[in-house]
This record gives sequence, C-alpha cells and structure tokens, in this order.
Amino acid sequence: MASSPVPPSTAHLALPFFDDAHRALARELLPWAAAQSVDERDDRAACRDWVKRLGQGGWLRYCVPASSGGALERLDSRALVLLRETLAFHSPLADFAFAMQGLGSGAITLAGSASQQSNYLGAVAGGDKIAAFALSEPDAGSDVGAMAMQAVSTSDGWRLTGEKTWISNGGIADFYCVFAKTDPNAGSRGITAFVVDANTAGLDTSAHIEVMAPHPLATLRFDGCTVPREAQLGELHGGFKLAMRTLDIFRASVAGAALGMARRALVEAVHHASHRRMFGQMLADFQLTQAKLGEMAALIDSAALLTYRAAWMRDDSEARGAPAAGDLTAAAAMAKMCATENASRVIDMALQMHGGLGVKVGTKVESLYRDIRSLRIYEGATEVQQLIIGKSVLRSQT
Repeated sequence: MASSPVPPSTAHLALPFFDDAHRALARELLPWAAAQSVDERDDRAACRDWVKRLGQGGWLRYCVPASSGGALERLDSRALVLLRETLAFHSPLADFAFAMQGLGSGAITLAGSASQQSNYLGAVAGGDKIAAFALSEPDAGSDVGAMAMQAVSTSDGWRLTGEKTWISNGGIADFYCVFAKTDPNAGSRGITAFVVDANTAGLDTSAHIEVMAPHPLATLRFDGCTVPREAQLGELHGGFKLAMRTLDIFRASVAGAALGMARRALVEAVHHASHRRMFGQMLADFQLTQAKLGEMAALIDSAALLTYRAAWMRDDSEARGAPAAGDLTAAAAMAKMCATENASRVIDMALQMHGGLGVKVGTKVESLYRDIRSLRIYEGATEVQQLIIGKSVLRSQT
C-alpha cells in the first residue's frame, strides 16, 4: 500500500468515549498498519494475505470474544470502530478483510452452539479461516423478508436450495453464515441461519462479481446443498433477528471505516495544497482552499462524534446488561448515514483540489473515490438508515 504523507491525527482518542485500553489499541495499531506492504492488484490474493497478516498481528482477536480466543471479554464496538478507522486510513482492502472476519462470524459469536464456536471462532481470530455473511439475494436486499432461498428439513439435516448474491469473501471464504426460509409463508419470521462450509457438495461459489473498487464478491448457488442438523445456527425461525443483531454490532464500524477514508483524503488534500504552486503561491495560500479544508475537517469531526457516540452507547448497554433498544439502532443508523455521506463529500472535495491528478488511476484520492462509494450502500443503504431514524423520531414524539 502507498505510504501516507503524514500519520493520521490521534487527537480524537482523548475524547471521553474511549478508555485507556482503546487508546492503547489505536496507538499500537498505527505503526503496524503503516509498516505493512501488500500487493493489492489481485484483490482475492490480497484479501487472503491481509487476513493472514491481521491474524498473525493479533488484530483479528477483536472479532471474537475472549471465550473463543478473543482480545476482550465481548465484542467491543469502540474497538471495532478504531480498528476499522485506522486500517481504512491505510488500506480500504485491509479494512474489508478485517471487517468481514467479524461480520462473517458474528452470528456464531451471538448464537452459535459450543461446538460451532469451538470449530470456527478460534480459527477466525487466528486468520486460519476466512468468514462470510450470506444474507442478500437478487430480489432480497434491504427487504430481507422477501428472500426466496429455502432450507427443507430432511431425515438427517437440511437441504438448501437457492441463490445468494453480493456476498463479500464469496469464493475465498472457508465457511458461510447463510440465511434461508424454513417457513416460506412466514416472511421475516420464517428465516433460519446455518453454517455452511465452503467445500459442501451442492455449493457453487465460482460466479465472481467485478466492482468499481475491487473486492472479493460472488454469487453463491445452492443446488440441493445438504448440511447436517447441527449446522443450524441459533433458533429455528430466529434468523432474521440474528441477522439484524449481527448487523447492529457492525453498522457503527462501517462509519469507522468511512472516517478512516475521509481522514486519509484530508491528509492527502493538505499535503497536495501545501506543495502545489499556482499563480506564484501555494494552493494552500488561497482562501478558497482554506475554506474547503475547513469544511472537510468539520464534516469529518461531526461524523466522528456520531460514530463514537453510537459505539459507546452499544458498549455501555452491553456492560450494563440492558436489552437492545431502538435508540441504539437509531444512533448506529445516524452514524452510518452521516459518516458515509460526509466521507463521500470530503473525498470528492479532495479529488477536486487535486485537479487532473485527482482522476489519474493510481493516485490515492482516485482510489478513495471508488472505495467510498459502496459504503453508502452495503449493510443498509443511506435511504434505509433514513427510514430507521425517521421511525425512531416518530416513536419518540408520540
């Protein structure tokens, strides 16, 4: 990965949302991330490399609880946010590799049997197994209840038939947490989760999907794919709630990744403006440039406060043993919406400031421009976050 002009600021670590353990984590990760050099021209090979490195570095231990070899007693949203923010600053693909280890195994952490947790979570933490989360379908993205894939009970297990698409780590994962209809007539209340190993007969992961910012994505086809009874993950018909609980944990961390990309764009913009001579002075000397940099900094800080608040709220709720509440979901939605939208604006302004150089393939702001776009869509598009927030506002006012 290309080295950054200057290290990112760590001033935000002084905010009261974090404790000393979080600050130590971020400061230890910074030099490690800056020292990595991965050839990312082949996204699939690069993701495998990143998972291996992240596992060896001990960073994937934050994707699982201490009972399964994790670094902390439970999944910690603030740690996830800081990890993704730092990794995304240096390499969005490194962030992707880290995030998918957590999201892909999160349902096992939340609802897996002792055997499932033993078989998968330690290997995830060590970077020995690559995880994937298989929820979306061609006609069931935001509308999860519309999924068509079915799981039919057999004498010795379950037979899965259907298709999943836009699956991150598709084709390189060692296992998939798959969601299917076990009651076709019950909508979202008829969904059950399963753990499916990549080498299971009847599972075809060869249909790779190429996207504007290369990441390993694929369509999964299940053609009478048979799994044993113990592959069921969590309660029968409890898959929808399990999927939403998993996404709730990691939604604020998507905002963290957006922050990392936005911070990198600001660093690149400041570096360029301070070195680009124009009309007898530096680009940074123009008031218009200073105004744009100020706007970028304010957009980043406003998103950061929402992101850190959402992560703190979830961690505080978990520590108190309080049940998940609607305000936590709304806070995560605000963070995800604002951070991804603000980061898109910041990166666009940084690219504009670079002029023609900004659209040259291979420059950092050009790759950031492509990398940030998908964050406004995956794990709940901006429009879905707006609906979540709006419904929460209506409930709070009645």
